[in-house]
Amino acid sequence: MDVELTRLPATRTLYRKAVRGSVRRREEDPDPRLPDTRLLLRGVEAEIERLSAYDRVCGFRLADALPVTYPHVLAFPLAMELMSAPAFPFGVIGLVHIGNRITQARPIRVGERLDFAVRTESLRAHTRGRQFDVVATATVDGVEVWHGVSIYLRRDKPAEARRHGGTPGDGAGHDAVADGASRPVEDSPPTAIWRVGADIGRAYAAVSGDRNPIHLSRIGARAFGFSRPIAHGMWTMAHAVAALEGKLGDTYTVDVAFRRPLPLPSTVAWRARRDSEGWTIAVGDPASGRSHLTGSVAPA
Repeated sequence: MDVELTRLPATRTLYRKAVRGSVRRREEDPDPRLPDTRLLLRGVEAEIERLSAYDRVCGFRLADALPVTYPHVLAFPLAMELMSAPAFPFGVIGLVHIGNRITQARPIRVGERLDFAVRTESLRAHTRGRQFDVVATATVDGVEVWHGVSIYLRRDKPAEARRHGGTPGDGAGHDAVADGASRPVEDSPPTAIWRVGADIGRAYAAVSGDRNPIHLSRIGARAFGFSRPIAHGMWTMAHAVAALEGKLGDTYTVDVAFRRPLPLPSTVAWRARRDSEGWTIAVGDPASGRSHLTGSVAPA
């Protein structure tokens, strides 16, 4: 069922709605089904000031084309609208973003008006619960120019995990791994060392609209089992891709897994290695080598 919106939903309102919905949704359906709803919004255009701020926060150069990760920001309110609806089977608060795959069919120029379609699909088993995809597409004059898949995990409680044949999450959040997102690179020498400031969660929230409390304050993080705020996975992904600017073509796919939370502040190692298939990337602890993000960038 297609539902056409006339404007982008306000993410502040959606997060309040999501919190209320998570409190009310004490019993979840033992046989959940994703709604057959696709949200449409036409004529979305990037705001120059917000886009420039996003570029600065994520490390992209100011340019006349959108960063490959920016359409995700434009589509995010539609995804939140879907997942905070009463018919959605899971509470939004507590879902874990475990992976993301983006394909850019061509550069999107600043000022182009995009038509978005966003839906959820592919509810399936995961060793820690159940996962599903949020699929977003952007078209110009009916031709797809961008395609994004966000993979979310709904972690099972202990009894549910036993029933579904999995194991419960351990509270580490992004330690769950998306399927087949990368070729190993963690054993390579660091390409660069990043110092990620304590304020990056608030800064990214301001430019993206993703105001999940686990990224914003110690109090908000502790409410969901983290000792301190963690970076947005999409900021880590964007920053890792920004480090490859000038080395990618016009058409490519970025595929990443968010393996472990990145606590704020932190010092991390960024690793990138080129091979016949493209680039393999990783962001991890420079001492232990444990990865926060692994992934690949390859021609589409």
